[in-house]
Amino acid sequence: MSDTTRLSLFEAARVVARRDFHAILFSRAFFFFLLGPLFPIIIGAMAGGIGGQVQRDANTRLVAVAMSEPDAQAMVEARARLAPQIGMALPELGIASSAERPEAILREKGRNYIAVVSGTPGEPQLTGPQDSIDFWRGPIALIAAEARTGTVASFPAVRENPVATSVAAQRTDRIRTAQAGQLLLFLLMMLLAGMVLSNLVEEKANKVIEVLAAAIPMDAVFLGKLVAMLGVSFVGIAVWAVAGGAIALLAGNALPQLPEPALGWPLFIAFGIVYFAMGYLLLGSLFLTIGGMAATVREVQTMSMPVTMAQLLVFFLAASAITSPGSPLEIGAAIFPLSSPFAMLARAAQSEALWPHMLALAWQALCVILFVRFGAMIFRRRVMKSGKGGRARKPQFGKAR
Repeated sequence: MSDTTRLSLFEAARVVARRDFHAILFSRAFFFFLLGPLFPIIIGAMAGGIGGQVQRDANTRLVAVAMSEPDAQAMVEARARLAPQIGMALPELGIASSAERPEAILREKGRNYIAVVSGTPGEPQLTGPQDSIDFWRGPIALIAAEARTGTVASFPAVRENPVATSVAAQRTDRIRTAQAGQLLLFLLMMLLAGMVLSNLVEEKANKVIEVLAAAIPMDAVFLGKLVAMLGVSFVGIAVWAVAGGAIALLAGNALPQLPEPALGWPLFIAFGIVYFAMGYLLLGSLFLTIGGMAATVREVQTMSMPVTMAQLLVFFLAASAITSPGSPLEIGAAIFPLSSPFAMLARAAQSEALWPHMLALAWQALCVILFVRFGAMIFRRRVMKSGKGGRARKPQFGKAR
């Protein structure tokens, strides 16, 4: 192929991306890769549901009343009168069915008493573990005082003035959403970015990469592979999102609800997708560079470990800056390329300004181009042995006559 008929950079990248996308998407390995994360999610959801039920069954608010029948009835009625005003701050009361000592009542089979109140409403005695006594002493004293008077206590009417939220509550809620967004972004990138590395190592082993580099620019090969892997990653995320949505529908209100981010859910999700793409391309370009420098799979594993550990530090940097928006730490995390997607996604949850995102996306796109060109240059010089000319040597299939 002559230089005049060579494909342009983006056309060549499109060819490589289409080839890799179809080769990976319709492989059996990718099918099992999709199934891999679903099992922990399903098992985690089942374990969470069972654990929640066990926790609800294990935690009890039931206090036994071991008093004379009139006093016990007065305690139960007093609790019923106070409940509309105090609610969950009061324990549940159950009249003990036996005249045993309080210690024996706590050991009764089939009962689930957390403590026993005995004596009289005028001199109540609370028996139980020390932490239970400390927790329920005040509510039991209040019930006993109400039972002693035998009349409905006079509570002043509280005039309600509800507001949607406060600044402090809104900030706390948005920090929760920012943390959840950062964690999900990090887990997806760590789970999916490794495919870039394994694909390049495989093609280096069977010499496919040398054939591609002889036909099209190495920059196009790297860019095409990154775009193909990004497309495959979006397919995987879509499958996992459908499975997660089905689990969420089955769980109903059992799952915790995240507060709405500052930009609203549609824009926040859109920025999450874009920042995942940028973060994936940045990390993937580093993995491609490592794959280009490594000669064996063992070298790839050894060289990729520092990058993975560094990515953990980058994530912690962005996570630590959540609570101080606008600080030098947060601005530095937004500028540093590898932490920028995490920091800016957190900002999307906390701030309504849009212009910082436009600036950050332009900066991240520039860094992707620089990383790809640097990785391609390293690959040409260390693997293809093409020297300063920058063009890979074409395979020699025979000696000249």
